[in-house]
Amino acid sequence: MTRLGWFFRDASGRLVVVQLPNTALVVWLAATVLRWSAYDSRDTELRWIGAGALIVWALDELVRGASPFRRLLGAVVLAWQLANVF
Repeated sequence: MTRLGWFFRDASGRLVVVQLPNTALVVWLAATVLRWSAYDSRDTELRWIGAGALIVWALDELVRGASPFRRLLGAVVLAWQLANVF
């Protein structure tokens, strides 16, 4: 294991960067795609839905993230979303 390998591994030593399925990220992706599409006439609602989904995902990763990388990523995304929402 490399010096920084621990940063991307869980307590059992498995490499944990992505976990599927991830409902909150699917909701965010769907809201983002719909916002970009010509079909979208509710930009504001989809923006709030997407932001809410990312906040839920970030809180989940911050609290239950399997590796230090995922907990840090959750903290960064949460700070970014809160700065953009308020």
